[in-house]
Parts: sequence; structure tokens; C-alpha cells
Amino acid sequence: MAELQYKTAVFEGPMDLLLHLISKHKLNIYDIPIFELVTQYLAYIEEMQAEDLEVASDFLEMAARLVHIKSLSLLPVHEEGEQLRRELSGELIEYAACKAAAQALSRQTDGFNCLTRMPGKIEGDMTYQRVHDPLELLNAYMRAVGKKLNRLPPSFDMFRPLVTKKIVAVSQKIRKIVDMLSGGKQSFQAIIRSSESRSDMVAAFLAILELAKTKHVYIEDDGDDFSLILLKKPEGELDFD
Repeated sequence: MAELQYKTAVFEGPMDLLLHLISKHKLNIYDIPIFELVTQYLAYIEEMQAEDLEVASDFLEMAARLVHIKSLSLLPVHEEGEQLRRELSGELIEYAACKAAAQALSRQTDGFNCLTRMPGKIEGDMTYQRVHDPLELLNAYMRAVGKKLNRLPPSFDMFRPLVTKKIVAVSQKIRKIVDMLSGGKQSFQAIIRSSESRSDMVAAFLAILELAKTKHVYIEDDGDDFSLILLKKPEGELDFD
């Protein structure tokens, strides 16, 4: 008579084996009968060892865990054992959910290790959730307004001071200084102080240099200041470069 041979199911880990036993014997995963589960689990481990199959360490570790929970449950006060049983139940529920999700994903592959699904509309809450200080919002608004204004061309009013500023010609200032010197000598500071603007002051200084260069005036040193004395009036207009 031929020897009867059979193959033991292969499980990915102790959790996979526990789920198989719970499903096979119709146990309540939310309220595991620990005594029955320990008996079935140890029987399966002994079956694997009888067939000379290598039992992984994590299966043996789970066996020790189940025996520990069973031992605590035999005590008169077994709150710790009950707590460990509930923890094991929660782990099994989570593992079962992950396994179901993995199976669902495997059914959606298209043969190229890619997951596919029909396109769908994603609803999102577009409400802004952050809370800001009012001053922070004001500063952000002012910065945004400033950036917008920087992109605009400059207004005419920005150039008005440059366009409308009076520019005094040196030749015009020469005639004015000559008229002042016709009444007698004048100090350099008096001539400069009579200027009405910065442009007028620069033109006065250049006019004095031109008159001194062409020897139309005589410069007399008075210590901290110096005076100008008219020697001769220019004939026509002096050329000024």
C-alpha cells in the first residue's frame, strides 16, 4: 500500500496562520477564544515539525505569546491576560484589512506592474484653514500693492521737478555779475548768496572763473573772503565752453 502523502499549506507568517485558523474554525476575530486558538495553533506547529518542515522563529515566537496569554487567563485576576488578548485581536483585524487591500490592488494590475482605475472627480475643500493676525494680512496686502505699482510706468509728476527746474545760462550770469560790479567791488560770498537756486549758484561760480580767465575782473584778497573789481566790461558776449 502506497504511503499517504499530503502537503501542508504555506503561510506568509504567524498572523496569516492565525487568520486561517480563525476562518477555518469560524472563530470570532473580535472576541477570540484564546484556549481554542492556542490548541489549534500548537497542533499545526506540531504537524509541521512531524513532517520535518523547518519552523520559522516567528511562528515559535507567536506560539510562546499565545501560551503566555493563555497562562495569564487562567489566573483568578486576569486583567493583563484580557488586555493582551484584545491587543492580539486588534492586530489580527488590522492584518486582515491590509491583506484584503493587497488582494484588491493585485486584481487591478494591468500586467505591467501598474495600478489602474477609472478616472473620477476628486472633491476638495477649498476653504483656507489658516488663521492670521490682521496686521500680517495688512502687510501682505501692502506688499502686493507695492509690487503692482512697481510694474507701472512712472507718472509725469515724478519728472516734474527735473523738467520744470530753471537752468541758468553762464552767459546770462556774466552779464548780471558785470552789472553788480559796475556799482563798485563786490565780495565773492555776496555774489554767491545772491543766487536764487543751486543752478544759479553754479552758473555764478563759472561766470566768475570765466571773467577772471579773460582778465575782465581783478580779484582782491580780503582774508577769509575775496572781492571782485571790474576792470573792463566785456565787448559782446564771452565764449564759454
